[in-house]
Amino acid sequence: MGNEKLRLGIDLGGSKIEGIVLDADGVERCRERIPTPQNDYAGTLAAVVALVTRLESVAGQACSVGIGMPGSLSRATGLVKNSNSVCLNGQPLHRDLEVRLDRPLRFANDADCLALSEATDGAGRGAVTVFAAILGTGTGGGIVINRQLLSGPNGIAGEWGHNPLPWPQPEELPGPACYCGQQGCIETWLSGPGLARDHRQWVGGTLDARSIIRLAEGGDTNASLTMQRHANRVARALASVINVIDPEVIVLGGGLSNCKRLYSTVSTQWDAYVFSDRVDTRLVQARHGDASGVRGAAWLWPLQ
Repeated sequence: MGNEKLRLGIDLGGSKIEGIVLDADGVERCRERIPTPQNDYAGTLAAVVALVTRLESVAGQACSVGIGMPGSLSRATGLVKNSNSVCLNGQPLHRDLEVRLDRPLRFANDADCLALSEATDGAGRGAVTVFAAILGTGTGGGIVINRQLLSGPNGIAGEWGHNPLPWPQPEELPGPACYCGQQGCIETWLSGPGLARDHRQWVGGTLDARSIIRLAEGGDTNASLTMQRHANRVARALASVINVIDPEVIVLGGGLSNCKRLYSTVSTQWDAYVFSDRVDTRLVQARHGDASGVRGAAWLWPLQ
């Protein structure tokens, strides 16, 4: 054990920071979750450093460190962009943490970490091409080919949530306003808040996505109709991904991925939109659940 290389992953979320140490086989050695300091950049840096220090103490050695984060690092400036944890935006997170931890670090978007985790030893293991989509507070995506994360020259590969919803129906135009400045983005329809907004528009009330799913599972007619609309939109959105990269496996993560009816409904509806005589892409739920992000961050460092 003394010469074994261990990987440490950090999932820097809006409400919690989670850390994990994995061995070469992906076996968890230790794990800890702490609250994220709210709207406090300096506090967030200190919390990450302290968490890494504690985990390495338990592991008994210094580890490679990968960090999953909301948003991404600008290739032009090195600063954080597109993060819904707004205190990170415009900050040199990569540089500041490398200085404090005194080692090179690897960073990726949280959806990219989901994709890498599930392609490495999760629901997409063994597949050549894996697309992973987060359906939660937001809607993100990541692409892994031959167990290598695809990033791209702009660092935004897989950002499918900020394309327009494909094959829109007349009542879906022009679509809800998105924080990115556009209208009708996939995220505004498929995210948890998007699902709740759609239900409110048709039915009224103030139910959140989890409550709507629970009602639909119990047979509530209005909630079931909302979920049918949502599933059709997921099918259209994922069909556009299949038409571009033709993945062997599409993995769903995030809170809405726990809706079991998605897997049977979506994969029967996307046939109408995919440019093929049949669709062999598999739609599956993330094997590692909400641990996929932190595990994917650890996997950002390859085997030595």
